[in-house]
This record gives sequence, C-alpha cells and structure tokens, in this order.
Amino acid sequence: MMRGMLADNKNLSRLEVFKVDVLKVVLTIVYALVSLVLIVVVLGQESKSEGLSGSVSGMAETYWGKNKGRSMEGTLERITKILAVVFFLFSIVLNII
Repeated sequence: MMRGMLADNKNLSRLEVFKVDVLKVVLTIVYALVSLVLIVVVLGQESKSEGLSGSVSGMAETYWGKNKGRSMEGTLERITKILAVVFFLFSIVLNII
C-alpha cells in the first residue's frame, strides 16, 4: 500500500522508496522475533489459578509474595509487560509505514 503511495509521489527517488521497503522488512523481522519471545515468556509463567488449594495455603504464600519482584516470576512478569508495550508499538509503526 505504501509502496504505491510512494511511487505516485514524483518527489521521491527510487532510493528513498527502497529505504522505506528495507526499513519495513527489518521492522517486520524484529516484530516477529518480539512476538515469539513474548509467547515463550508468557508460556514460561506459572498459572495464577490455584483453585481451592490456593485459598487454603494462601497464608504461606505471603513471604514469597513480598519477594516476588526479585523472583523469577516477578522478572517474567516485568519482561512480559515490556515486551507487550514493544509489541503494540511495533504494531502501530508497521501499520503506519
């Protein structure tokens, strides 16, 4: 779509059109890698639904809840949030280009 719009504009050279095409390919590859890493990180997290056993043993989890930021689970949650923001930004940028 954008190639057609750029090609119609007489002020842009073929080199500029080529640069935009290369940029779009590079961004698409990075976008695919971010999405794959996001999938792996989400699947690596523990389930939040603990069922009845979670409500009974909830008191024992308070210590681990305090140190959640330093644990592997806290790190995975932080990485998930960052990757989700990057994923949405890439979605917007690729839609505009």
